[in-house]
Amino acid sequence: MIEICEVGPRDGIQNEKKTVSTAQKVQMITRLIDAGIRKIEAVSFVNPKVVPQMADAEEVMKRVPKVEGVTYAGLVLNYPGLTRALETAVHTYHVVTATSDAFNLKNARKTVDQNIIELVKVIEEANSAKKSVVGVLGTAFGCPFSGGVPVERVLEISEAFVKAGASEIVLADTTGLANPLQVSEMVERFQRNYGDDVNIGLHFHNTRGLGLANVLAGYQSGIRRFDSSIAGLGGCPFAPKAVGNVCTEDMVNMFAGMGIETGTNLQKLVETALWMEEQMEKRLDGMLMKV
Repeated sequence: MIEICEVGPRDGIQNEKKTVSTAQKVQMITRLIDAGIRKIEAVSFVNPKVVPQMADAEEVMKRVPKVEGVTYAGLVLNYPGLTRALETAVHTYHVVTATSDAFNLKNARKTVDQNIIELVKVIEEANSAKKSVVGVLGTAFGCPFSGGVPVERVLEISEAFVKAGASEIVLADTTGLANPLQVSEMVERFQRNYGDDVNIGLHFHNTRGLGLANVLAGYQSGIRRFDSSIAGLGGCPFAPKAVGNVCTEDMVNMFAGMGIETGTNLQKLVETALWMEEQMEKRLDGMLMKV
């Protein structure tokens, strides 16, 4: 069984110029749940002046459906974000750092090591509040500003998060630099390092058209947890020309064709993707919905 973390309500729309209302976000999440999605990155607790699309995180969490078996995640970049998150019904905290200093300085105005010092405390406090924490390592497959990131560096940052209490690590290809061979090699190194002690997930962007190929490489290497975004929505305010995430319905369609269960209703996902296209008032990147 594939575990999908739907990131459309957060990563999918954070970079969109057209404002998405709270009501639209809640309807989007409701549709995704109806299509069988059970893990949703719904909000981001970031500075609203920097990412205004996420300014209504608290209100979104007040209005989202409370459904048994559905868990909501929120992005946390720093201690102020944790303080906000603790006041909401978010179940899981996605604690994020880049693995590249060049990228992190643009994103958080800190070096990676400076960021880790703060985020280790964030993870520890979240654990004390009985919240689960996923450590998300951005630019894990390369940085658009400084090039390659050594695997040893990615493992070092991961280890700091795991020791602090993160129960899962997501390797994120923030700008779509990864290729299938690189994915297989990275996953193999992490599996060799952690065995079954830490869950590993993958987050890909389709900037260079390799999103689904990288998902397949991850699957063939043993990964069963993937991020994706309905209709292929997505991007990063700090990553130039980084286009959408791996498309949820396209990924589900790939796995369905391979006889691999995802627990979702593909037709309802396609309908949700078409609905999102109407809301965004533009053509979106998903392929299956165009067939």
